[in-house]
Order: sequence, then C-alpha cells, then structure tokens
Amino acid sequence: MGVSGSGKTTVAALLAARLGVPLAEADEFHPPANIAKMTAGIPLTDEDRCPWLAAIADWIAERARTGGGVVTCSALKRPYRDLLRRAAPDDVWFVHLHGDKSVLADRITRRSGHFMPASLLDSQLADLEPLGPDEPGVRLDITHTPEELAAAALPAR
Repeated sequence: MGVSGSGKTTVAALLAARLGVPLAEADEFHPPANIAKMTAGIPLTDEDRCPWLAAIADWIAERARTGGGVVTCSALKRPYRDLLRRAAPDDVWFVHLHGDKSVLADRITRRSGHFMPASLLDSQLADLEPLGPDEPGVRLDITHTPEELAAAALPAR
C-alpha cells in the first residue's frame, strides 16, 4: 500500500517471486471511468473506489482459498483496508511504503506509460491514513532498495 510512486509494483513483484505466488496489480481492477478521471487529473472519490476495492477484495478472497497472492493497492484509508482485510481476515498483511513527497513526485514524473499524473499526488497524500497499531502490517521507508524493502516486508516466520 502507499501513494503513487512509492514502489508498490516493484516491491510486490519481488515479494510474489520470493513467495512463489501470483501477483495482481490493482490498476488492472479499475473500471475505465476511474482511469479516465485520473488521466484527466481528477481525484477519485470514495464512491469511485468502491467497485475497485470490491474487485480487489474478491481477488484476495479467492487467493486465500487457493494458495495466497500479492496485490498492489494504494489502500489509502482505514475503511478501504478494513474492506480488503474482511476478504481474508487471517491472511492479509499490509506493507505500507512511504516516503518524502519530493521523492514520490520525482518518481511519478520520471515514469512513462502510467495514467496517474503527478498532479494527483497531493490528493493522495491528503487521503492517506497510515496503518494503525491494530492493523497487520509494516511501514517501510522507500529510501531503501526494492530488495531491502521486500526482505523487510514479510513478518518473521
């Protein structure tokens, strides 16, 4: 979880490979209307996000029944994470990738082929609710390498 540019896809791919489970990119769950809004620089509302989050929750529930998986998702607000966690209450572990706004903006500006413009970073940061102490997961600083983040992301076994 985390705002755009935090490295969710990169770290998730490393985690999925390490765990030997499928990877799902949350952007693939967005309906076309959401992508059109974001491409136009219009922040999504909670109403826009509901069907998207429900589709991700369905994927999580299915993967919990069939061997696990890793999914990227901004999961900016506690109610969003609660919805995702209800899909598999004992199996969801959040990895909150966080970092300085200037680093995030630079990453967004440098990437190509993505619909999320840097102009929406402020709205994401405003919506972001960090993990609460009762939420299963870890908060990691994006100044570390993707490999270091992936290694630190998993709970001790």
